[in-house]
Amino acid sequence: MKILKYLFFLILIFIIGASIYVATKKGDFIIEETQTIKAPQEMVFNEVNDLTTWKNWDPWSKESEDMIISYGEKTSGEGASYSWNSDEMGDGELKTVKANPLTDIEQQITFKMPLGESTSDVHWNFEAKEDSTVVTWRMKGEQSFMEKLAFIFEDQSISEKMKPKFHKGLNNLKEVLREEMQSYSINVDGITNHGGGYYMYNATASKIPQIPEKMEDMFSDVKRYMDDNGIEKGGNPFILYNQRNQSQGTAIYSAGYFTPSEVVTPEESPILTGFLPNQRTLKITLKGNYENLQEAWADADSYIKENDLQINEEAQPFEVYVTGPNDNANPAKWITQLYIPLMPEGSISETENTPKDD
Repeated sequence: MKILKYLFFLILIFIIGASIYVATKKGDFIIEETQTIKAPQEMVFNEVNDLTTWKNWDPWSKESEDMIISYGEKTSGEGASYSWNSDEMGDGELKTVKANPLTDIEQQITFKMPLGESTSDVHWNFEAKEDSTVVTWRMKGEQSFMEKLAFIFEDQSISEKMKPKFHKGLNNLKEVLREEMQSYSINVDGITNHGGGYYMYNATASKIPQIPEKMEDMFSDVKRYMDDNGIEKGGNPFILYNQRNQSQGTAIYSAGYFTPSEVVTPEESPILTGFLPNQRTLKITLKGNYENLQEAWADADSYIKENDLQINEEAQPFEVYVTGPNDNANPAKWITQLYIPLMPEGSISETENTPKDD
């Protein structure tokens, strides 16, 4: 009996000692991972801010085969939330506590495991850097007694175990955004009459791939002149190709806005007035990044050849930018319309291209 008594006291002393050891063991942790993503800051922020997108890139959702996700009344911005249930991953909940547009998101995440619940603070930071965004994903918390006890028998600490998940999640996010931005479509809308009209513009010359970079400043100059002089804009900005040499990759072009009527500018003004006639055109619509414009022009050329259409060499083709970077951060949402002037229907030039019966 004495042996059993001593054994009981030894076990009790061990349990007390182990409990003291676990209780005094450092339980606070910080997990942080940073990734540079080649995407606009607004687009990256929106992707993380919208909790319905997390299932596409967060590592736990993508790795679990039985996770069931339930969304709260809000799914974006302050007060947004979602919860999950999984036999494999456990249950939990994520809430957005604060969202500062484009720069920061603060959240709380709760893990509900057999060992109990634990809540940690999550912080996201988004910093614009040239054409990319530096994203930092950080989680700070403190392990419960049972979690500390469980990790005594693990080969890795909670930080060592979770950091690869954060790294994988940011890589997934990077890939999802890349795919979203690369999405595009080209549609040949067919032959249509464009109404034309007066417009205000400035002009320059450059390599064709440089046009998207240069046109923003050109549009800004024209817009500023029109605003300063109280001149009304009659639609979306456009580029008119005075000369476009596809083989050499160069162009002379004008950037401007249509106006409701003719505007006479001073002789020394850098902003000029032009006129486009009502004309028959082939219209092509690109939905996507400007880098796909070359393919849109190639599709237009193919359509013209396949349908024996005659280009009006005396007129200038133009591109109208219906939506662009100022309207949507995602290039896949940009809409550009191409107009290629054609000879009037039934004109001699086009008739000559029509095969005749023997």
